[in-house]
Formats: sequence, C-alpha cells, structure tokens
Amino acid sequence: MNTSLLKKIIFTTLLAGIFSSALAALKVGDALPDLATFKLEGKLPDTLKGKIVVVDFWASWCLPCAESFPVMDELQKKYGGRVVILAVNVDEKAAKMEKFLAKHPVTFTVVRDAQQKLVATVEPETMPTSFILDGEGKVRFLHKGFHGDETRKQYISEIDSLLK
Repeated sequence: MNTSLLKKIIFTTLLAGIFSSALAALKVGDALPDLATFKLEGKLPDTLKGKIVVVDFWASWCLPCAESFPVMDELQKKYGGRVVILAVNVDEKAAKMEKFLAKHPVTFTVVRDAQQKLVATVEPETMPTSFILDGEGKVRFLHKGFHGDETRKQYISEIDSLLK
C-alpha cells in the first residue's frame, strides 16, 4: 500500500473519530436520552414530561459538587413540583455516594450511573455539569462546574425564563 493512501486513511479515520465524539456529547438544543434505558440505580421520578428538569452530574470527590448541593436543594424547595432536580452520581462505588449523601442530605432525586452508560452518552466535561431542560425534554441551558452565587443566580434566571 502506498504511504500517501495510508496517510489519507489514517487522517480520515482520525477526523471521523473527532467529529463522532463531538456529535455524541449532549449539548444545548438536544433532547435528553430516555433515562429508563440506562439502568440507573435508584428511583427515577414518575414523569419528567412537561416539567423543567435540572439534570446534575456529580461525584463524591468533587468539592464544587458539595457546594452545589445546597443550591440544588434550595431550587427544589423554591419551585416545588414545577421543577425536578435529578442528580446523577458517577461514582464507581455506591458506598462513596452514600457517604457523601449522609454529609449532604437533600430533598431531590439522586440516582447512580453505576454502569457509566449515561455518562458515556452525555459526556459531561467536568463535575458538576448541569443541564436545564424545558418541558419537552430539550436542553436549554448548560452549566460546566459550579461557581457559587453566580451559578445560583443563573439557575434561577434560566428556570424562571422557562416557567414563563
């Protein structure tokens, strides 16, 4: 095989890999995949349809996640049944998640992606990463990381805009 053709094949393969991984990550405008198909540990809310949903990917070792949990809990209490907060834990061991939750008890739904299938589909870049979905399940806002009161104010503004 000639080297020019080999280089073209390698380049095309690399390029395809880059574009396919870029297209795989969940982004603003995309619909959240059906969570029931990922065999998450824990009970998912009965219905998310028609509700504003904040899907928050987090890990027990993540310091900003610990800072974001009181804000997520505040949002759940503030908006009640109009908004669903769904925290998706990515820890490999359930015990780590449970230890974290013992220190940071919350009123919102927490599930664990033990098989890492949802994480592989959504591809959050950092912990925490939050997706705010409209009533049709489409991502309208994306937050990478948690930046204290600045992020809190953005959540409230974005949720309020979707509730109007």
